Amino acid sequence: MTTMKSARIHEFGDPSVIRHDAVPRPRPDVGEVLIHVAATSFNPTEAALRAGLLRAFLPVDLPYTTGWDVAGTVAEIGAGVEGFAVGDGVIGRLDGGGAAAEYVRAPAAALTAAPGSVPLAHAAALPVAGLTAWQAVFEHGRVAAGQRVLVNGAGGGVGGFVTQLAKYAGAEVIATAGPRSTEAVLRQGADHVIDYTARPVSAALDGPVDVLLNLVPLGPRDAAALASLVRRGGRIVSIATPIEQPVGAAVSATHMVARNDVVDLAALVELVDAGTVGIDISSVRPLAELADVHRLGQAGKIRGKVVLVP
Repeated sequence: MTTMKSARIHEFGDPSVIRHDAVPRPRPDVGEVLIHVAATSFNPTEAALRAGLLRAFLPVDLPYTTGWDVAGTVAEIGAGVEGFAVGDGVIGRLDGGGAAAEYVRAPAAALTAAPGSVPLAHAAALPVAGLTAWQAVFEHGRVAAGQRVLVNGAGGGVGGFVTQLAKYAGAEVIATAGPRSTEAVLRQGADHVIDYTARPVSAALDGPVDVLLNLVPLGPRDAAALASLVRRGGRIVSIATPIEQPVGAAVSATHMVARNDVVDLAALVELVDAGTVGIDISSVRPLAELADVHRLGQAGKIRGKVVLVP
């Protein structure tokens, strides 16, 4: 039987638990395709899963192959699959993981055509972060032209997409970012960048905002301070720490978890191919360095997205 390389965890713990195993190459089942993986990408939530912090919410069987983002080419097609052919470039979010390998089987219904305007490996950065950003901006934040939007944590992988999509929606985008991310965030369309390392966001902001999109973990005091910046009738959307609705402020507050939606993903691909949304790749690393990438992510030293190639 043909084998392949696969990055797996056999136990929960620090990044050293990631092992690179030789495992049988899978075959697609009914409704599935086999993808020859061009790349997966790192998501901070996967580090939390590896550490065992998500066992109550996202139980997985061990050994577990990491990798929720996938970009690659169709290598085999299972029974009942239509709309894909061997050799097609595809991307998708794999909720069961498995993309940190040379090949992965995936439900055809979770895949869409990869953008043709960027390297296929770079497209692996799009599914998880892009879907989170799309749903935060359009579904939960309902960002519209003329609004003032505060993106807290714009320097991360999700933040780059949120900034671009909010700008695409016609908003005035105010972003928080550290010095190393400022230039990239401005390129992505932010109208103003607040260096959160230099002074409190509340002291730097000139007037209230219509929508707060929070992308980073916050303590109660910082969360309350940000919430106070939202005007009456505005909206708070957080993908990290839940932020409570300010008392008596008539502000809605949503703690969201992105869902896997291939229609949203296809819409994102269209914007990438139109040149409206760019994919900010900070580095391309071999899959063998996955543990090092996890360490960098835990230390907060990753800007944009890191993709990993088998």
